[in-house]
Amino acid sequence: MLRLAIVDDHGIVRAGFREMLVDELGIRIAFEAASGEEALEKLREHDCDVLLLDLSLPGQSGIDVLRIVRQRYADLKVLVLSGFPEERYALPMLRHGANGYLCKDCEREELLKAIQTVARGRRYVSGRTAELLADDLAGESTAPAHESLSERELQVFLRLARGESVSGIAEALNLSVKTVSTYRSRLLEKLALASNAELAAYALQHGLMVA
Repeated sequence: MLRLAIVDDHGIVRAGFREMLVDELGIRIAFEAASGEEALEKLREHDCDVLLLDLSLPGQSGIDVLRIVRQRYADLKVLVLSGFPEERYALPMLRHGANGYLCKDCEREELLKAIQTVARGRRYVSGRTAELLADDLAGESTAPAHESLSERELQVFLRLARGESVSGIAEALNLSVKTVSTYRSRLLEKLALASNAELAAYALQHGLMVA
């Protein structure tokens, strides 16, 4: 029996995926969670094989959760479910440890295929993501600058773009204020920007606002 967890802050979305999977033989819902903190707490209490993880969560974002899961649960498979198209986050999430990336408007058959693929230890790549990967490998990618950010840089970037303070980010990510300030300076340099306001504008322009 494959144990599946659904992490999304919208109850109607969780119910929708639960309804899609309720009659599927061989799959059991291990738990549901409405936030990153709740997901991490329940992972300590329940065994799970595949985590369906939304990117946009209150508090700890899906990116935060992915980072922690990769540190603590090496064998847990993570399938990112997102309202953002592949062009926005698929490649960064795969690079940072996700086993697959799927848009929320997927059909039931594609969801099942993705779950079964990652459960077998393989990566699930949609047709569009495969094109993006091929372009990237061929050096033909026109990927925006944010795709080159490290996992931690992406975390800090998205929090700064939401208007969080350096001290608040330091507390949330268990980093020193000096370290976060260093990340901020590095981000401004990599993205060729000059201020937090420009970081926010960049995030909006590229449709990257998470949580």
